[in-house]
Amino acid sequence: MLRTHTCGQLRLTDVNTTTTLCGWVQTVRDKGGVLWVDLRDRYGITQLLLEDGQTDPELFAIARSLGREFVLQATGTVIERKSRNPNLPTGDVEIKVTSMTILNAAKTPPFLIDDETDGGDDLRLKYRYLDLRRGAVRRNLELRHRMAQQTRLYMDGQDFIEVETPVLIKSTPEGARDFVVPSRMNPGEFYALPQSPQTFKQLLMVSGFDRYYQIVKCFRDEDLRADRQPEFTQIDCEMSFVEQEDILTMFEGLVRHLFRAVKGIDLAEVPRMTYADAMRRYGSDKPDTRFGMEFVELTDLAQGKGFSVFDSAQLVVGINAPGCAHYTRKQLDELTEWLKRPQIGAKGLIYVRYNEDGSLKSSVDKFYSESDLKAWVERFSNGEPCKPGDLMLIVSGEAGKARKQLNELRLEMGSRLGLRNPNTFSSLWVLDFPLLEFGEAENRWFAMHHPFTSPKPEDIPLLDSDPGAVRANAYDMVINGTEVGGGSIRIFNRALQARMFSILGFSEEDAKAQFGFLMDAFEYGAPPHGGIAFGFDRLCSLFGGADSIRDFIAFPKNNSGRDVMIDSPSAISDAQLTELSIATTVS
Repeated sequence: MLRTHTCGQLRLTDVNTTTTLCGWVQTVRDKGGVLWVDLRDRYGITQLLLEDGQTDPELFAIARSLGREFVLQATGTVIERKSRNPNLPTGDVEIKVTSMTILNAAKTPPFLIDDETDGGDDLRLKYRYLDLRRGAVRRNLELRHRMAQQTRLYMDGQDFIEVETPVLIKSTPEGARDFVVPSRMNPGEFYALPQSPQTFKQLLMVSGFDRYYQIVKCFRDEDLRADRQPEFTQIDCEMSFVEQEDILTMFEGLVRHLFRAVKGIDLAEVPRMTYADAMRRYGSDKPDTRFGMEFVELTDLAQGKGFSVFDSAQLVVGINAPGCAHYTRKQLDELTEWLKRPQIGAKGLIYVRYNEDGSLKSSVDKFYSESDLKAWVERFSNGEPCKPGDLMLIVSGEAGKARKQLNELRLEMGSRLGLRNPNTFSSLWVLDFPLLEFGEAENRWFAMHHPFTSPKPEDIPLLDSDPGAVRANAYDMVINGTEVGGGSIRIFNRALQARMFSILGFSEEDAKAQFGFLMDAFEYGAPPHGGIAFGFDRLCSLFGGADSIRDFIAFPKNNSGRDVMIDSPSAISDAQLTELSIATTVS
């Protein structure tokens, strides 16, 4: 080994010992007669000391030639620092250097290798290998490592077996777009990269591997945002001979174990809420329950008073923003314009101030009396207290759109009021999703989760008469308003699976071509089974208190799906295209 210790290892107990360190030069501070070098590696930073008159002049000259990010080997004696640095674990000691070797010189990096860097996102992605030297990024990947370790520890302790499933699979029409891979040996045919190992894990259940898991890479060719990448990682799990309650108990146990082992937090028992209640109370199937501001419906109280906006609405619904009655007209106008942005699409915002003196003032006083507004206050107070100093914010319109718009407003107000603390964790199981959703453009039903999700047994008779009313035997785990995992009890009966494919518009021939292998397997004794998949990148970012999963992936893509470091995706040669039986583009 070229080193005896790491740059984060030495303490006062090592004083008077000889050590050899290797690392990168963080900073050089030259005070004339004294020169300090901060040497950094993955483990930390240690200060090197060279003194004119006590250090060999040639060695002193070498130290003066050092630049940032030079790779250095230094040997010396551990001594106690005269001026300690309480912000460093090694801040009580320094190394009095006796020999030094420059292992590799370095160009000046394009940005500062420090937690508070001066590099923008694009620049740091282009030089990701330099960005990974920063302590903040390293700590994110160390957290990811611990999350994977503890996941395996828990799953192994519950008798799960980790099985790798294929990466080159068959393309299917349901779900997000596939990434496809041409087959040279089968001209004109393509593999797909898996969006999930769904069918393979179900086949493992048929095979008798009753408890499977995998920390697995998945791929989706979809539009990107902060919590999406074209390739991402799942904790993928499946169990046989189980019902929904067994799945919820097992994987609530996993999440609570991760919080305890990685964060030192004892997560409370995870409450449960139906999809219908989540939409009614929060306008979202992944509500942020760190704070209140639950929806209050005012339709019956607000209509029939001559205000056409409310009278023509399917739903009038609002939230109570605590302590916001002091908002000025300018602030309220700004909030209204925020809500009217195309991304949200609200037509306007009505407000009612509940003043400190108990009086009520609204933006629709022309239509509503003081007693009318008091009735609204009473309705708001049926849930959470509505008190003097509060501000009621109300939207209206078609029910689904109004709820989505108010959900966005609720989250924005939660952020503005400091109620969405990333170090506070509120979890929730959301249950009983609709099994199907109707696509108006395609004029057919789509699986809300995927085609293998089982309907609630008591809802099966509705499949033919009222498909939209059928509830799925499905569940999502939500933490702080982020869906971190989702799954379902699966269909394991061939006849019911064939019926599901028919409802989704598959012909018998299409179903056989796409999923015949699974249907055939069901004829050989498929057990009742169900599972769940957690977004591993999302869990890591949540544990790390960050908004973007990109911060927890070693080599992520940018918002356009490009790896700007290696310049990918890129064109390939005509010769390669010909070999893959793909026609070249004619210019």
